[in-house]
Amino acid sequence: MRTLRAANDRGKVAMGWLDSRHTFSFGHYHDPKWMGFGPLRVINEDRVAAKAGFPPHSHANMEILSYVLSGALAHQDNAGGGGTIRPGDLQWMSAGHGVEHSEFNASDSEPVHFLQIWIQPDRVNAPPAYAQHSFDPAARRGRWTLLASPDGAEDSLAIRQQAWLYGALLGAGEAATFALRAERKYWLHVAQGSVEIDGQALAAGDALGIEQQAGTLNVVGTGDGVADVLLFDLPAARRIQGPRLMPSPTATSPANAQKRYDVQRSDLPLSCPLPSMALWNSHPRVYLPIETEGGTSQCPYCGALFVLVD
Repeated sequence: MRTLRAANDRGKVAMGWLDSRHTFSFGHYHDPKWMGFGPLRVINEDRVAAKAGFPPHSHANMEILSYVLSGALAHQDNAGGGGTIRPGDLQWMSAGHGVEHSEFNASDSEPVHFLQIWIQPDRVNAPPAYAQHSFDPAARRGRWTLLASPDGAEDSLAIRQQAWLYGALLGAGEAATFALRAERKYWLHVAQGSVEIDGQALAAGDALGIEQQAGTLNVVGTGDGVADVLLFDLPAARRIQGPRLMPSPTATSPANAQKRYDVQRSDLPLSCPLPSMALWNSHPRVYLPIETEGGTSQCPYCGALFVLVD
């Protein structure tokens, strides 16, 4: 089965300093048909004005990847991670049991255009971690290059999920193929340029979800420019190692991360923060698909645990 996610149908946020497109439900954008794809929870395409950015805020139990398309993005967190990434770089932050970080445009004059990607981990409450890596564009031309993987194979970034992220740069007529397995899920996102996939045309911002399908995926560059394409190889089912525990009291996390919240079906669709929380508006609202996660869901921003009780 293949599902098209058209760029123009994504959620939109315009705040002056920020112009963002949300592939999946995020913040004030909520579409129950687009809550994620397996453990792939967020792909936000952000354009941030010069000197602007996201002030310090908290995350927990989420693998966060940042991929710059143009400009430069500066990152700093309270676990010792920090750096500036540019086109060709991939940054990984594992929020683990709780981390506070900020992201800002590193330029005083030019905007930064980047993708922020969230992948739910296969374990909870691990120590926060950070890494970044530069990938040679020439090595990615006309072929898939491994950017992230569970074990850091082929000089990729090691992430805490049984997921693999590949990237390819394709000029007009250049092709990259990938062997699909029916027991895996695949999400192909066109970051820039345009491609054709088995006869289907996709432009920048378009994406294609692939499930229960084996065979060969054929991606061909089209148009005048070079297409920048990302391919996520994902587990069909999300498995979490270890108990569903809240961050420890010694971990760096917001105060309400130590609380459990019982919710009812009348509260759905569920979002965090709730108006009754002490940290109301302390982070952007995020929708939590608790009804599809076995009746429990944890906020990736603040770590609050929600339990569906009816």
